[in-house]
Amino acid sequence: MRALLLCLFGLVTASPDLAFAQMKLPSKAAPGANEVRYFTSIDGLMDGNADVVLKETRQGKNVTAAVLDVCYPAEKGSDRKDRFVANLAVNGQNLTGATQTVSDKLPVTIKLTRKPTGDSFEFRGQITVGQTVTEVTSSDNSDLSEKEFLDNQTTDDGITPAPKDFTEVSPESVGVRVKLDAALDYLKSLKGEAVEVGLGSLSVSCDAMRAGEQTINLTVDPDHAAALIARAKSAPGVVAAGWTSGSMEMDRTIRFASAEWRDGDKINKDKIASAVSSVLARTLAAKADAAAWNANTGKLKLTFKRPSQVYPALGLTESVEITAQVSPDKPGASDRLILWISSPVITTSDESAGPRLNLSEEASGDEEGGEPKNDNGSVDALAREFKGQRWDADKSVWK
Repeated sequence: MRALLLCLFGLVTASPDLAFAQMKLPSKAAPGANEVRYFTSIDGLMDGNADVVLKETRQGKNVTAAVLDVCYPAEKGSDRKDRFVANLAVNGQNLTGATQTVSDKLPVTIKLTRKPTGDSFEFRGQITVGQTVTEVTSSDNSDLSEKEFLDNQTTDDGITPAPKDFTEVSPESVGVRVKLDAALDYLKSLKGEAVEVGLGSLSVSCDAMRAGEQTINLTVDPDHAAALIARAKSAPGVVAAGWTSGSMEMDRTIRFASAEWRDGDKINKDKIASAVSSVLARTLAAKADAAAWNANTGKLKLTFKRPSQVYPALGLTESVEITAQVSPDKPGASDRLILWISSPVITTSDESAGPRLNLSEEASGDEEGGEPKNDNGSVDALAREFKGQRWDADKSVWK
């Protein structure tokens, strides 16, 4: 095999965190010009849990440069990731390199052989990270062009800084994309704030490590969302902030005139809670039990109770829980509000006097696909009560 030269296009040892996605697409390769190709898997690394990218620069069939980028769980079964990027020196079929991991600073050595096998390629050898040695045996590997690779890397975090309305993003859901080295300080700045941080968004994915940016998902009272976004945009290291998709489903949302439901410039939440509770008590054939607004998210939690029909003679009780959200129908001033309600969550218990029957809930597929049986037209009933409109998904308009 022709000798390979030590080179790295777009990545240098001094800056291993530069993302592949930042590389410039070349024009169509002329004869003798460089062409970039990618392998996006090498079997067996880190118990099969590694996200691998091997980049090669070729001139014709000759490889003239190579770099290996591996992202993997820092500990077995952990969501925390570590990563290393190594320039590979080549001698014949041998690919070798040394570096250290980005997060834990573990030493890394790479000794691989690369062998063409017809239209595919085979890799064998060892990769050592710290004291852990991984034997590599990977056959039948296909390569991608740079355009194919970058097309596959395209991600959309759904952040919309200035949505025209809340039909494609949710009024309570905020996304903040921040540089990795500034993420900790930004998260600390949220301590004590009336906002909930999505736990899943705290895990730094391989894509985030390569991009050098992390998206933090936040849930906040819609009344405070615009101010939260404005503060985020001025925070150090924040690249983008705006609304994102959230819990609000358009088929369970109504839009109505706000005048009757405001107290000055504020939404009269007590009046709305009372009206929603009254309507749902009728449609669910249940007695309203509790209603409370969440100070962090601005969501209304409603609980209803009714006799269970599973085994009437036992006198069991069904508790029906529904979450609701109300906000203007778009950012800024508006003369209309939107109201969303969740599907009912129903639990059954024995609340009778004296000794009680202990019950266990079993998984059920009743609520999969379509409106749950126990909803009883609640969204339509609310639309009538509030003189509101429902969303036409086929035409993407309010009707």
